[in-house]
Amino acid sequence: MPPNQPALIYLRPDDPLPDPSTAWDGSHGVAGLLAAGGGLAVERLREAYSKGCFPWFSAGQPVLWWSPDPRMVLQVAHFRFHRSLRQWMKTQKNWEIRIDTAFDAVIEHCAKAPRPGQNGTWIVADMVSAYKALYAAGFAHSVETWIDGQLCGGLYCVSIGHAVFGESMFSLVPNGSKIALAALVAFCKAHQVSMVDCQQNTPHLALMGGGELPRREFLEHIRVAQTLPPLRWQFEPLYWSELLTLTASL
Repeated sequence: MPPNQPALIYLRPDDPLPDPSTAWDGSHGVAGLLAAGGGLAVERLREAYSKGCFPWFSAGQPVLWWSPDPRMVLQVAHFRFHRSLRQWMKTQKNWEIRIDTAFDAVIEHCAKAPRPGQNGTWIVADMVSAYKALYAAGFAHSVETWIDGQLCGGLYCVSIGHAVFGESMFSLVPNGSKIALAALVAFCKAHQVSMVDCQQNTPHLALMGGGELPRREFLEHIRVAQTLPPLRWQFEPLYWSELLTLTASL
C-alpha cells in the first residue's frame, strides 16, 4: 500500500457499503476504489447501484467496489447518432430491436468480447452468474439487435426506478452494439429518462456523446430517479418513433 493510503475496507456479507465519498481519490493509488469483498448477491448489487457504486474486478481478485469521481454518463439529449448508423438502418434488411429476450446470451457475449488494451475480461464467471440472478429479480435488462432472426449485438444494463446504469456491449456485426445503444437512448427518451450511467470515461463513449459529471451531481440524480416507478422494459412502437426522430434530427 502506498504511504498514507487509507486502508481498503473489506466487507463481510452483511456489512453495508461505505459512503461513496470515502472512495480513494487517486492521490496515493487507484482513484474511485471504495471497498472489497461482500459478495455479489442480488441485494448487495441493488444496494451498490442505489449508492452509485459498481463491481469491477479481474479473475483471482476479490470483489472490488468502485465509485469514481467524476462519473462518465450519457446525457440522452446529447447522444450522437452518427451518419454511419443512419446509413446502416436504411440499408440493412430484416433487423429488429428486442428487449429482455436473450439476456443470458447477451451477457455471455459481452464476457467474450475482445477488449483492446486489456488482458482478459472483468465480466468473470461470478459476475455473469450474479447479473443473471439480478435479471431474474427484474433489475437487469438486455437491449438486443437481431438480424434475420439471429442475435448480432446488444448491451445489458441495470435499472432501479428511473435510474439506468449501462454495463457492457458486444457486436458480432458492424454497428450491432451501436444500434442497441441508440435503441436504449430512444427507450429512455420515451420514458423521460435523461441520463444513462456509463461508469468510466472511454473514447468510444465520448464519440457517442458521453461526458463526465461530478460524483455529487450523479448521486443526486440517481437518488431522485430511483424514487420514480420502475420502467416497463418492452420495446414498443413509441420507442421506434423516438429512434426515427434521432435519425431525422441529425
